[in-house]
Amino acid sequence: MKPTLPVVTRAVVVMAFRILCNALQVLVVLALSPLISGVVSRLKEIVQSKRGPSVLQPYRDLWKLFHKDEVVSGESSWIFRATPYVVFVAPVFVVLLIPVLTTYPLFLAFMADMVGVGFILALGGFFACLGAVDPANPYGPMGASRTRMVGFLAEPVFVIVFFTVSFVAGSTIPYIVQAEWAQSPATFLAPAHILLVAAFLMLILAEAGRIPVDNPTGHFELAMIDESKSLEYSGRGFALVKWGGHMKLMVLMCVFLNVLVTPWGLAVEPQLAQVLLAIPLLALKILALIVVLVIIESSLSKLRLFRITEFLGAAFITCVAAMITRAFAP
Repeated sequence: MKPTLPVVTRAVVVMAFRILCNALQVLVVLALSPLISGVVSRLKEIVQSKRGPSVLQPYRDLWKLFHKDEVVSGESSWIFRATPYVVFVAPVFVVLLIPVLTTYPLFLAFMADMVGVGFILALGGFFACLGAVDPANPYGPMGASRTRMVGFLAEPVFVIVFFTVSFVAGSTIPYIVQAEWAQSPATFLAPAHILLVAAFLMLILAEAGRIPVDNPTGHFELAMIDESKSLEYSGRGFALVKWGGHMKLMVLMCVFLNVLVTPWGLAVEPQLAQVLLAIPLLALKILALIVVLVIIESSLSKLRLFRITEFLGAAFITCVAAMITRAFAP
């Protein structure tokens, strides 16, 4: 029997609303990600008794870069020209797969799980390293090799985190994990979950190039790690790379908050009012995480290169301890 017209119409309306929510999530990340970086920089300067730049400075920097001419080396290939777009699009695609504003799955929610999310972010980082090596600048390959070293050590942490998550929720789909943990608040007090949160927080510091792994405000070429990959970019290409970095930090924060730490405050029904209300609630959760990051970065100094392996090794051991604790939990 063919479905009646009202049923078909309702299905089309629900599908259109989920596509609209996907677009709204992308717009929220595009709009708020530079502000997050601005707030982090401003709070760090306040803690250090400095005046510091405005929280809107990242927007001014992007506006200025988009209106500047772009200089491209004649020795570079198509990889150098395509890299800014890959770095920019990778976090945007991840936003379509993770719960940013809603607890119910959206249009593309089941296209990839958390492992796929990690691969997409790693793809952007891989192209950024290729783009740094392509112009044959002596400092770009140096920073790219260091970034690959950090990525090589961070990837096992990603994998163990996802294995532990699958033990708890029985799935690695972000929406399913979020729904499972939102229904069992007692899980958040379990030792395995606490260890998992600590390891993922260390992973955010490494992947986003924050202290103690890297100093995002440092400009000494020999000590740069993440920032050295964009030394050869200018104009629109540099703006896309910087904007992609802002979005990557926000995406990692959303996964950390909405999936692992506080899976509440999101829209539970397909209603526009609930989705819009989730935006300020998400901003409040991100602000609380920013305060934690500022405290960490203001309390520690940048590690020397050979000490980064120890930091990520500690994150890996923490993940393994979380997995073992969960496996042998009663």
